Amino acid sequence: MLSSVRALRPLKLLNVHSSIPRVGRVVGSFQSCQTRAFSRTSLSAIKTAIVGMPNVGKSTLFNALTETQGALAANYPFATIEPNVGIVEVPDSRLPVMAVINKSVKTIPASLEFVDVAGLVKGASDGEGLGNKFLANIRECDAIVHVVRCFEDENVIHVDGTVDPLRDADVINLELVLADGAQVDKRLERVRKDKNKDEHELNALEKLKVALDEGKPARSVDLEEEEELSVKSLGLLTRKKMIYAANVADGDLAEGNDMVSSLRNIAAEEGANLVVVSAQVESELCELPEDDRADFLEALGVTLENSGLRALVSSAYELLGLRTYYTSGPTETRAWTIKAGWKAPQAAGVIHNDFERGFIRAETMSYDDLVKEGDEQAVKAAGLMRSEGKEYEVKEGDIMLFRFNV
Repeated sequence: MLSSVRALRPLKLLNVHSSIPRVGRVVGSFQSCQTRAFSRTSLSAIKTAIVGMPNVGKSTLFNALTETQGALAANYPFATIEPNVGIVEVPDSRLPVMAVINKSVKTIPASLEFVDVAGLVKGASDGEGLGNKFLANIRECDAIVHVVRCFEDENVIHVDGTVDPLRDADVINLELVLADGAQVDKRLERVRKDKNKDEHELNALEKLKVALDEGKPARSVDLEEEEELSVKSLGLLTRKKMIYAANVADGDLAEGNDMVSSLRNIAAEEGANLVVVSAQVESELCELPEDDRADFLEALGVTLENSGLRALVSSAYELLGLRTYYTSGPTETRAWTIKAGWKAPQAAGVIHNDFERGFIRAETMSYDDLVKEGDEQAVKAAGLMRSEGKEYEVKEGDIMLFRFNV
């Protein structure tokens, strides 16, 4: 049966979407068939951990990200005991444009999963505070947002009594390094005793040990592809990509402050990203009607499109090497998440196993061409609609229709 698909109804998965997808059009005879599950659900479960010292604004930021009040944001250390998990939409100005062009009934954006982890303190790697339990929560995530307090407020308790973003960042980073060091030492001891040792793993562990013993993060170590794969299962905390979220008072959201500048220098040295946010401002935004949010931010000298949380989510999406392609039609316009470098069959497999297994070709146009020409028929008339095969590497912003045979 030769089939093609433009867009699917969303799958009920982790309470994010609400219905089972159905193929909407079949070439040759008109019928519909139910699909069972996404083949690459791992991309739907990409997690970013939110970490930091107690009372730096992690839970307030989490609540603003998810537009909920699900995480307890209290003014005392360890208010968060169990990690909170929330799904966050990836801001995308292209979706509504395509929806208007194709008269789509609904739009479905890409999403990321954020995990609000309990505050870490000095000695966490040895079990201090809430200890190793919550280091394990971070180990299960793909990237880290490190929230650092960059504001003074005598009414908000600091666990160490004073506000010092460089000290706080060092405390968290050192605990992550110590936790990784202990794990690498333990694994290295076993590998060295193994008569059938994997030389790639041995080399990787020895390189990592040198860096960690010097207090450097594992991400600073260059590993060969085989070495990288050999230690992937360790889930090293400091091998994960990091974004510093400098949490400032509302008046510093537009320009930052001296504390942000010093933290920015640290991020640059580490090759990490830095985003300026105001967790309190974002929390207040959630309580405003959408029509009033832009005016509220304009009074603070920032725009909604470039506000802290939007920048943070977009930065996390880019940091993880993710890309977006689209399906768009009258039923829905939807963003699909893939890894950079994926070929067309892999991208099709995000929608359903059958699309990858029976892939024939992908009718493809770019978002820019669609907007320039005005609609799909005009794109075709201009000779800008492409038929791409199995070796095609999907580009950011591609709009695709997959043809497959099952």
